[in-house]
Amino acid sequence: ASVRTTTMAQLDRPDVPVDAAAASIRLSGATVPTEILEVAQRLQDRGHAAVLVGGAVRDVLLGLPADDWDLATSARPEEVQAAFRRTIPTGIEHGTVTVLVRPAADAPREGHEAHVPVEVTTFRGEGAYIDGRRPSAITFLRDLIEDLARRDFTVNAFAWDPIARRFDDPFDGLADLRAGVLRAVGDPARRFGEDGLRTMRAVRLCATRSLRLEPGTEAAIAGALEVLAKVSRERVHVELVKLLGAPQPSAGLVPMAQTGIWPLVLPPLPEPLRSDAIAAVDRLSRDAVLRLARLLWPVVASARSDITAALDGLRHGRADRARLDALLGPGAQALVDAAAPVEIRRAAAALGRAHVDDVGTIAALDEGARARVAAALHGAALTVDELALRARDLIARGLATPGPALGGLVRRLLDAVLEDPTLNEPERLAALARR
Repeated sequence: ASVRTTTMAQLDRPDVPVDAAAASIRLSGATVPTEILEVAQRLQDRGHAAVLVGGAVRDVLLGLPADDWDLATSARPEEVQAAFRRTIPTGIEHGTVTVLVRPAADAPREGHEAHVPVEVTTFRGEGAYIDGRRPSAITFLRDLIEDLARRDFTVNAFAWDPIARRFDDPFDGLADLRAGVLRAVGDPARRFGEDGLRTMRAVRLCATRSLRLEPGTEAAIAGALEVLAKVSRERVHVELVKLLGAPQPSAGLVPMAQTGIWPLVLPPLPEPLRSDAIAAVDRLSRDAVLRLARLLWPVVASARSDITAALDGLRHGRADRARLDALLGPGAQALVDAAAPVEIRRAAAALGRAHVDDVGTIAALDEGARARVAAALHGAALTVDELALRARDLIARGLATPGPALGGLVRRLLDAVLEDPTLNEPERLAALARR
C-alpha cells in the first residue's frame, strides 16, 4: 500500500500513536490474557506466525479498553490441532479452531477440569462472494499481509505480535486512525460487494469510534445497497443497536442517510424531520431502544404500518419489542393528545405507567404538558393491581365470587377510579362494588 501523508493540521486524534514504534509501545502495555499469550508462544515455537488482529488492536491504539482479542496464525487448522492436547473444530472449514487451555494457577475456575477457550484462525484468502455474506471458497495462507488485505477497513487491518512485540500496518491504518478516517482496504466497491454488512459496519464504526468516511469509501456504499439488502436482519439489527448506543449516534446516522442505507433499515423520513430526529437522539441517554423509538416517532401517526414492518424486520428480542410497541403504539399517541385529566389517566393506563416518562421524552412534551400529566397521575391507580381492593379482597368481603364475572367487576372498578381517583379507598370501592 502506498503511504499517505498526513499533516498535523489533518490530525483529529493526536492521542493515537504517531508511528509504528509508538504503536508498539502502546500495545506492549495492553493486558492480553495469559492463555492467549500461551497459545501464541507455542505456535511460534513450532515455527508458525501467531499475531493479534482486529478490533481489539485498534481499540488499544485509540486508548480504549479491549477484551475481545482475535488470534490469527499461519498454521493450518490441522497444525493447530496437532500443537495442542485439547481442541474443538468450531469452524474448521473456515480455519477456526478453539484451543482449550488450562487457566493460570491463580485464575478462578469452575472445577478441576475447567479450561479457557482460545479461538485461533488461520490466515486465509477468500473466493468470490455469492450471497453478500459468505465467500464461495476459503484458501488458507501462510502470509500475514495477504490475510490483512482481505479485511474491511484499514483501521482493522493491523497485526500485533505480542511475543516479538512487532506491529504490522501494511495499509497505513495508523495514519487513518490519527486522522479520524474510515477507509476501505483496497477497492472499496469490492470490499462492500463482498459483504453487504460492511456498509452498516462502516456507519456503526463512525459512531462508536468517532470516525468519518473517506470520500471514496463513502461513494462506494451506494453501489452495494443491493448486497446489504441480502444480509440477515438479525445482523443488521446488531449493528444498528451498537450505533444507537454510541455517545453520538448522529456520527453514524447522518452517513446512513447520505449513503442511502437508511431506507433499507428504517422507515424513510423527510427533511427536516429526519435531521430533527437525529439531533434529538444525540441528546437522549445511551438507551438504544429509546433512541430508536425517537427516530421512528415522526411517522407514528402517518405510517404505522411502516413502523411495524421495520420492527418486524429488525428482529428485536421479546422485551425490547414489547417496549417499542408500547412507545410507538396507540396509547403513546393518546397520551400526547390527551388534555383532560381523565383522558390522560386512561391513555396512561393503556400505555403502562413504566412508559409514560419515555413517551414524554420522545414526543418532546414541554414542561407544561409534563406537569399536566404528572398532576393527572399523582396518586392515581392505573392497573387493577393498584386498586385499594383487589379480586381476593372482594371475595373475602363477600362482595364477589370466583368466576368470569369477577374479572368484569374489577375492570369496572378500575374504570371508575380512572374517572375519579378519590374512589380508590377500600370502603368507597366496597360500596361501589355492592352497587
